[in-house]
Amino acid sequence: MHIAILMTNTDESDFAQGHPKDGEKFATLLAEVRPDWRVSVFSVKDGAFPADDAAFDGWLITGSPASVHDGEPWIERLKALIRRLDADRAPLFGACFGHQAIAEALGGQVTDNPGGWVFGLTETEMEGAPIRLYAAHVQQVARAPEGARITGGNADCPIGSFALGDHILTTQYHPEMTHDFISALVEEYAEELPPGVVAQARTDLAARQADRHRIADRIARFFEGR
Repeated sequence: MHIAILMTNTDESDFAQGHPKDGEKFATLLAEVRPDWRVSVFSVKDGAFPADDAAFDGWLITGSPASVHDGEPWIERLKALIRRLDADRAPLFGACFGHQAIAEALGGQVTDNPGGWVFGLTETEMEGAPIRLYAAHVQQVARAPEGARITGGNADCPIGSFALGDHILTTQYHPEMTHDFISALVEEYAEELPPGVVAQARTDLAARQADRHRIADRIARFFEGR
């Protein structure tokens, strides 16, 4: 299995430079459950896209502090690629920004979160089962694409996950983040986030961790067609 990871994270801060890039994070996540798989990482936020005739067994779009509404050329190019992959029914998974970009590209809508920032550890549901995942978003999908199935969410984010046919699966959350990374990210943004958000994130992260293996296995099984 050969997966193309489309890296959209635009953070080039000193903090970001001190941690693995998102392409490496997702490669590590997949290797934990499918160590024989290959990945190729494309920094699409820098305009580095796969060739038009590139063939992969699956495609994965990462998260980003960018907004799908920014209108940057690389975002519009990514949306065009999403529409092509959808037309080809190529297996496509999106996380956070990827989840939102897929929704927008295929006719859905992304808006600001009514409740503001969701940051830290989130208790949500995916495909009928509760799951804990890490979160860092202030926008969310307000309307899924026509024909999509809402496969998960909670009161703060009703469309936390959706599927389209058997070739698209998304989540608003961050399967690739480790507990140490999200904990450090909370502290990095502590001065910029509402105090209540920071306090809740610290409390939640001190008590529990995300279901990393479960979401990694689900992504792998999705690419396998299961």
